[in-house]
Amino acid sequence: MLTLTSFADLRAARRSLTGSLGLVPTMGYLHRGHLSLVERARAENAHVAVSIFVNPTQFGPNEDLSRYPRDLTHDLELLAGYHVDLVWAPTPEELYPAGFQTWVSVEQVSAPLEGKQRPGHFRGVATVVAKLFNAFTPDRAYFGQKDAQQVVVIRRLARDLNFPLEIVTCPIVREPDGLALSSRNVYLNAEERQAATVLSRALRAAEAAFAAGERDADVLRAMVGSALAQEPLAREEYVSAADPETLAELETVGPGGALLSLAVRVGKTRLIDNVVLGAP
Repeated sequence: MLTLTSFADLRAARRSLTGSLGLVPTMGYLHRGHLSLVERARAENAHVAVSIFVNPTQFGPNEDLSRYPRDLTHDLELLAGYHVDLVWAPTPEELYPAGFQTWVSVEQVSAPLEGKQRPGHFRGVATVVAKLFNAFTPDRAYFGQKDAQQVVVIRRLARDLNFPLEIVTCPIVREPDGLALSSRNVYLNAEERQAATVLSRALRAAEAAFAAGERDADVLRAMVGSALAQEPLAREEYVSAADPETLAELETVGPGGALLSLAVRVGKTRLIDNVVLGAP
């Protein structure tokens, strides 16, 4: 497993690989969710590459960039057991050298939900992902469904800029009690960790109602909000029932299904989660 930091070394290593390449972009502090993406990439490609980069441009001025969890040594130890060919762990200066001023902006699908709560977030995401696609030239890139809006943005990016690759979305990996795996879960104390299960419980309640025939999006959103309100440590930021492709809020869930998503603060920790209702 090669571990590289510079563009030049990455490009040289990439030229030496023949056969398909699957890329797993990460911000490190790897958990079973990330590793499930690596496993999928290994099953579907001749070679696997992983990027580890805490991207400063997707963090707002009052967000947790400085304390975002990092443990590169442990990440590399984990990846060594998964037959990864390349790991790229660049510095911020490598990706954003002095004078950097070119940005990628995906307009409409970046605007609501996370984009509304975190202005500039998806400009940073789209820019760094475009740079990763250029650097690795992968055949497939693997992303987790937990960051559902991010996947929608990246699919739009790849289509609009004609990147010749497949975007593969992998299922959310959860703890036995339903909490979606996230690097930020480490911020939760014991009481908050228990309270955080309200996210998945709220989504499951609406999912059950949908399975029983409920199609009114307002009713589904209200069910999620009501469940969240039962947990004193949880503060809702948004609950959405949106078109899975456009992210426009729905009045009725039709044949195209709905992305039911939420953002919640538990204590000081911001968590997101989602389910897809009626996926085609």
